[in-house]
Amino acid sequence: MDTITQITLGAAVGEATLGKKVGNKAILWGAVAGTIPDLDVLAGPFLDTVSRIAFHRGVTHSLSFAILLAPLLAWVIYKMYHGREANWREWTKLFFWGLITHPILDSFTSYGTQFFWPFSDYRVAFSTIFVIDPLYTVPFLMTVIALMFYHRNAPQRKVLNYLGITVSTLYLMFTITNKMYVQHTFQKELQKQNLSYNRIMTSPAPLNNFLWRGVAKNSDGYREGYLSLFDEEKNIHFDHTPANNHLLESLQGYSQIRKLKWITNNFYSISQKNGFLYLNDMRYGRLNGWGKVEGEFVFSFRLVETRKLQSEELYVFRERPSVNIDQNMLTQYAQRVLGKAVF
Repeated sequence: MDTITQITLGAAVGEATLGKKVGNKAILWGAVAGTIPDLDVLAGPFLDTVSRIAFHRGVTHSLSFAILLAPLLAWVIYKMYHGREANWREWTKLFFWGLITHPILDSFTSYGTQFFWPFSDYRVAFSTIFVIDPLYTVPFLMTVIALMFYHRNAPQRKVLNYLGITVSTLYLMFTITNKMYVQHTFQKELQKQNLSYNRIMTSPAPLNNFLWRGVAKNSDGYREGYLSLFDEEKNIHFDHTPANNHLLESLQGYSQIRKLKWITNNFYSISQKNGFLYLNDMRYGRLNGWGKVEGEFVFSFRLVETRKLQSEELYVFRERPSVNIDQNMLTQYAQRVLGKAVF
């Protein structure tokens, strides 16, 4: 999830674990704990494109990381305050829950987390919520801000904090229910249209949980479609994107290709443009896929093979899509979320 959301969650967890003893200090250090896992982006300048993407939401988003780091951070803060107000165990509890709730929440996004590192590199990704969802964050943030104006022993403080935690948790449960309904609807539509598939994934479109994208994979490629919970008719239109796996045959031996396949969870297609090969992450599709399936992919990687002396090397560059978001596009997107056809 985005930084503001993780700060809010961390602050609420800090308040719940230690707010009555240390007041707003619990909110401060809970918010700090909630942001620490995403500091893995600081390693970005020292890594190549593929390694940087593979590293994000890896080590720092694991259960092991929280278990190991929480007591160390607690010791530093305990010494900073000279043992006043709270002991080392209490600070450890705050930091552990602040650190661990971050990857737990991230696991509900499509990107996922390596929660079980170093025992497994499996990415836990339930794909029930978009990385930025105002309906999850805004009410939660408002309660956290409001409670800060009350004395740490005021009953309103506890009420507000648990109200925020309850509302955000209920909304997360709502996204899970949506996911189950949407997944079933996509599967039913694929069957009705006699479209075969061996894998399927569904995920919410940006900034909401009402418009969903489904992508079904078979041996030839992918079928992509969108469904709004407000659509009067659930007749989903599926567009086809060829996998073009044969174009990748000469590059299969490179470690970067294996990593990219892992990153995309084997939901990728290959395309050619201007003499270059591109590996496209099909989990996210195209920028304006909700309107018509054309345009640039959200995550696309240009593959450049070069010869140096007697060896060959592969360089991978992320091709960032050119974003042209104007009022007309936002209006059309809002209309599609509300179940109206825009093209």
